[in-house]
Amino acid sequence: MTCFAVGFTRYGVPGRAMIVGGFRVLGFEDSFMTPTTILYCLISLLAGSALTFGLFKLNEAKRRAKLDEESQRLLDSTRQQAETQRSQLMLDAKEAALTIKATAEEEAAAARKSQLLREQKLDRREEQLQQQEEAFRKQQRGLEASQTRLATQLKGLASQREQLEKTLKEQTAVLEQASGMTRQQAAEKLMQVLDKELENERGTALLRHKRQLDEMVQAQGREMLLTAIQRYASAHTAESTTSTVDVPTDDMKGRIIGREGRNIRAFEKATGVDVIIDDTPGVVIVSGFDPVRREVARQSLNHLIADGRIHPSKIEEVVEDTTQKINDVILQKGREAAEEVNVQGLHEKILRMLGRLHFRTSYSQNVLRHSVEVAFVSGLVAEMLGMDADLARRCGLLHDIGKAADHELEGGHPKIGADLLRRHNEAPEVVHAALGHHDEIVTEYPYTMLVAVGDACSASRPGARRESLERYVKRMEELESIACRFEGVRQAFAISAGRELRVIINSDKASDEQAATICHNIAKAFESELTYPGEIKVTVVRESRFTETAR
Repeated sequence: MTCFAVGFTRYGVPGRAMIVGGFRVLGFEDSFMTPTTILYCLISLLAGSALTFGLFKLNEAKRRAKLDEESQRLLDSTRQQAETQRSQLMLDAKEAALTIKATAEEEAAAARKSQLLREQKLDRREEQLQQQEEAFRKQQRGLEASQTRLATQLKGLASQREQLEKTLKEQTAVLEQASGMTRQQAAEKLMQVLDKELENERGTALLRHKRQLDEMVQAQGREMLLTAIQRYASAHTAESTTSTVDVPTDDMKGRIIGREGRNIRAFEKATGVDVIIDDTPGVVIVSGFDPVRREVARQSLNHLIADGRIHPSKIEEVVEDTTQKINDVILQKGREAAEEVNVQGLHEKILRMLGRLHFRTSYSQNVLRHSVEVAFVSGLVAEMLGMDADLARRCGLLHDIGKAADHELEGGHPKIGADLLRRHNEAPEVVHAALGHHDEIVTEYPYTMLVAVGDACSASRPGARRESLERYVKRMEELESIACRFEGVRQAFAISAGRELRVIINSDKASDEQAATICHNIAKAFESELTYPGEIKVTVVRESRFTETAR
């Protein structure tokens, strides 16, 4: 209807037609659409429009008031938040200011304390300087007084010297006049007399010094002899290539031999050693170069004697069981030695070879214990020098590993040990230590020197090795005498306990080629004439010496 009213008022008659058309559309009759009715309708429409506009304005006012209220609330909330933030910022700023102030005060206190300590040090230094200055002044005053006394004494000495020179001249003149000789003639005669006296005194002094030297040499010889006796009389027993087994009766010897010797042959075949049965009562000797086989044979024979049943099958059974036990002991000894010196990661083959050294001796010294001692000494020296102590102990423990197989392979134990360690992927330092610990090659690694030091310390300590003194001296003399038999040899010296021989030949009687031949012949003579453990190194020195005396 509002649309109809607007159309009527705005467009006039056409608007009226539009209104009438609208009523027709709505279903009103034409008789109903009289002017009065239309007027009432228009008035109603206008009133509705006015009412609608008023409601619109009222709603608009309410909405505006609500928006104002909302904006005011938002404004108040924003102001409140801003005030809160401002208060928080002020509080943070105050805390920061307090923190900065406290830090500044602490720094100032530290600075004041440092300044106070510095001032105290300066005060003490100043006092020390004052004391030193005072002491220096005292020394200076004392020095001045000493200089004054010295100057006075020098003046007195000068006057005394003049007086002495004057007196000496007078006495010289009197002596020359009384003796009828000049000063030079008197000096020559005096020298002749002194020469005679000095010659007599020189002979007396030589005799006296010779007597003192003889006494000193005898005293030192006695001391050296006592030291040697003390060393060689140690409680270590010398082991050889034989072991003895006690038998209860002589009948047991017959049972060991067996009918037509079958038992002893079976035993020797199973163990690889020789059994010596002689007239010695109560003793059977087991002889063999391999110490492990000899130990197996000794224990097997003891077991057979205790059991009483001795025949070939029983012998094989006992030897097999004993061999297994000894192999277990060998492995256990190798592991114990490695654990004792804290050497890890060794191959089982190396451990077994190490355990075999438990049954090997060198000059009565147990080779396994010797290797452990060398490992400890090498490790200690390496720690003192700042080197790898673990590697040094490994080198020391394995340096004599070749002695476990030197009776089975050709060559000395250094070469055998080096080859064995190289095959089992040991470090180059360990291989070189085994090869060169006797100074037979050029040293490439410092650990070889450490092992050589440890080896020398272990072998040379009192009681470590024992050999008959007479046998030792005889062996040294044999080495030197064999070398001196060759033409051109001037001197020969056995050193390193007989492991090396130094030979000096005359340079005018032999050339370099002849010296090489002499060296080779001496080594061959040792091999054919002597029996010795290990190797003997022969070194021939050919040199020329010229001596002049300046007079």
